[in-house]
Amino acid sequence: MLESTLFQIAAMIGLGVLSQWIAWRFRLPAIVIMSLAGLIVGPFLGLFDPQDRFGEVFNPVISLAVAIILFEGSLSLDFREIKEFPRAIFRITTLGAFIAWIAGSFAAYFFAGLSLDVAFVIGGLFIVTGPTVILPLLRQAKLKERPAAILKWEGIVVDPFGALLALFAFEVVLWTNELITGNSLLIFFGLSFLAAAIGAVAGWVLGRLLEQGHIPEFLKSPIVFGVVLMVFVVTDSIMHETGLLAVTAMGIIMANMHLTSLRDLIHFKENISVLLISSVFIMLTASLTIDTLLAILNWRMLLFVLAMMFIVRPLSIWISTIGTGLTLAERTLIGWIAPRGIVALTVSGFFANALTEAGFEGADIITALTLALVFATVLAHGFTIGWLGKKLGLQATEEAGFLIVGGTPFNAVLGEALKSFNKPVLLMDRSWGMLSYARQLGIRTEAGDILSEHTEYHVDLTPYEILIAATEEDAYNALICQRFVPELGRENIFQTPISMGDPNDYSKSIGGKKLFSPEYDVHTLNRYIEKGYMIRKTMITEQYTLENFQQDNGYETIPLFTADKENNISFITDIKKISLDPGTTIVSLTSPSKKMEKALEKANNVQSQPKD
Repeated sequence: MLESTLFQIAAMIGLGVLSQWIAWRFRLPAIVIMSLAGLIVGPFLGLFDPQDRFGEVFNPVISLAVAIILFEGSLSLDFREIKEFPRAIFRITTLGAFIAWIAGSFAAYFFAGLSLDVAFVIGGLFIVTGPTVILPLLRQAKLKERPAAILKWEGIVVDPFGALLALFAFEVVLWTNELITGNSLLIFFGLSFLAAAIGAVAGWVLGRLLEQGHIPEFLKSPIVFGVVLMVFVVTDSIMHETGLLAVTAMGIIMANMHLTSLRDLIHFKENISVLLISSVFIMLTASLTIDTLLAILNWRMLLFVLAMMFIVRPLSIWISTIGTGLTLAERTLIGWIAPRGIVALTVSGFFANALTEAGFEGADIITALTLALVFATVLAHGFTIGWLGKKLGLQATEEAGFLIVGGTPFNAVLGEALKSFNKPVLLMDRSWGMLSYARQLGIRTEAGDILSEHTEYHVDLTPYEILIAATEEDAYNALICQRFVPELGRENIFQTPISMGDPNDYSKSIGGKKLFSPEYDVHTLNRYIEKGYMIRKTMITEQYTLENFQQDNGYETIPLFTADKENNISFITDIKKISLDPGTTIVSLTSPSKKMEKALEKANNVQSQPKD
């Protein structure tokens, strides 16, 4: 069965997805887990060798996967995201890339022992980071908006230019060695411009067709998927490596057309990209040999890797970001994070063969050199991005924050209760006036429509992983939940119960998980606040159990949520079906009379205690 090609394809996909799940479950860098999984089933155990199994289709499959991943990443490059720091992006992707190219070339020449010609070519390739590695790390690290956006833009924009820069360097090397004429350089620039133009025109035409309704909803994603592949194949056939430039240009054009159907396309492409990134990393690492891995341990290669990580990258970022307004902490973080990934691995193989065939010495070690840099940066940056972001104060938050939509009095009280457990809380409402009570309680507020594009680009929602839709409009709550399901996951999205007087039935398929008990809709909860109901915290102990709490509290107490010893929050939907460990706190909404009874009981207990 292991020899079956069909089984090996399924195994690669399954192992990649499993690696992603393990990384999510144990909060480890996904890239690291995928790489280790590929090494274990490939060169270490010898169970799979995808390159040998798939033969001639191996490289084309990898190339198509990279094209889709790069297009999906470029779909998120909306210029409105960087309107406050465009200079930093421009400088890093131009001057920074140039410095990294030159410094990286000299590092390969002096430390790795490559000839100057070969080093000049490979130095251009090593400026890439790419969405295949940087996007999973950003999802894991939860950095603040500005450093995360800069790293994302750099990774996606520089990716195709790195491959083209290496190709340009290759043409220059051939020209200086009189292997080609000067006209070849002019042809190179012309074909590069043509590829970018083809991608841009294809993106604009496709965007117009989508926006004007010429493509039905059920065909939008398949047609976009097909056009991306066709644009990549056509342009890459014209000149090798220009396909990446074409699909990037196509994605950026479509991202800035502000298409109404763009969000659905992004979600579809994100799902495809996660699958492809997982599978491709497994395929690449499983195809390595023990000899290639042993070659990485060469001391000259290790010196080169250290120079790239600790000299070339920081130098290029620090110089290029002078006067851009970035803080010292941001420049330090960005100057450290530069993991290499799929593009570096796949393109290096092409140049290794091309340089070897042209007779340049040392080209045979390019693959091992690339592997050394990829593994070192993936491991080092994967395990340190979160830690360094925290140390530099650039991590959005360690705690899972709560985004509450609706400025009602109950929501303000609920937000204050959550905030008391050191949870980030943001209260949003379309009306500034509705947020006045929340502001009095010291809760962070934002006036605006959570569904508007203005909110998406002007309010940093990164720290808030749990959404509570609790406006007085049940249909609006359901719409909010449906909008954020792809980003937050249904397990992190809640809404208040449907009003008893609402004849419509909003099923869980289009809404969030219902909070509290069905009879406590937002209107009822607000009436309780108006009557003077207050928040009460009750600690469950060995002596005072959950059963005691249930016996002591009747209809005048509404359990809201629990907080364990580590302050992990769990909302209560049916208190009769939960079990709590000692040390857990129950937070409930209690009538003022109940609160007074507890206060009097406590006072009586104090008075009845014997005096010394």
